[in-house]
Amino acid sequence: MQDRIFLAGATGAIGTALIPLLRAAGYEVHGATRNADRCAALEAAGATPVVVDVFDSSALRTTLARIRPRQVMHQLTDLALLGDPARAGEAARRNARIRDEGTRNLVAAALAAGSETLVAQSIDWIYAPQAVRPCDEEQALDLDAQGDRRVSVMGVVALERQVLGAPGITGTVLRYGRLYGPGTGATARPATNALHVEGAAWAALLALRHGGGVFNIAEDESEVSTARARATLGWRPGMSGLPAIAA
Repeated sequence: MQDRIFLAGATGAIGTALIPLLRAAGYEVHGATRNADRCAALEAAGATPVVVDVFDSSALRTTLARIRPRQVMHQLTDLALLGDPARAGEAARRNARIRDEGTRNLVAAALAAGSETLVAQSIDWIYAPQAVRPCDEEQALDLDAQGDRRVSVMGVVALERQVLGAPGITGTVLRYGRLYGPGTGATARPATNALHVEGAAWAALLALRHGGGVFNIAEDESEVSTARARATLGWRPGMSGLPAIAA
């Protein structure tokens, strides 16, 4: 019997790259979107479309109770305003809300559905300025940040605490670097903490099997150490293609 996974954020850049990996590895993928017009693309990719809004806690709980996924993947972000400097503050608040309130709803629904594993997307540029570089996962976060950065950092802190503290669920947090590649809007490799979207998707797949805890995920020449991800997940920069293993 296939492992059943609920993928929140299935039509985002990482979700789009992740679905083929999950299907090739033998997972039954239920891909969530808020927009019904994206269902055809999810079906074409091999996922079962699920139309649900993460902010509708009742509908989300009902949906996961029906699907009963063993695994839940949280790849949700709200980056619609990212390219508009005049609305940077609103963009930060919207993304923080999905990381706080959206995560809270997703964790509650996963717990009610009896899910065993939860893997969530975080970011790796939230370490405190005084943290020793390259930062490992134990370094302090920038809790004294101000302005829009503080909004973003505290949103991430809320997400990570909820995922790692969910009782009875193996929670994994992937602190991704700065994404580039298909679907990200960035074709050029960032100068620091770069991460190709395929590498991010591979980390998520590996975390389903070997996860539990926090992992930095970035390419070489970064401000973070990825030693833990390499040793525990078996992840490495440049991973691409489809897995030759079955779930």
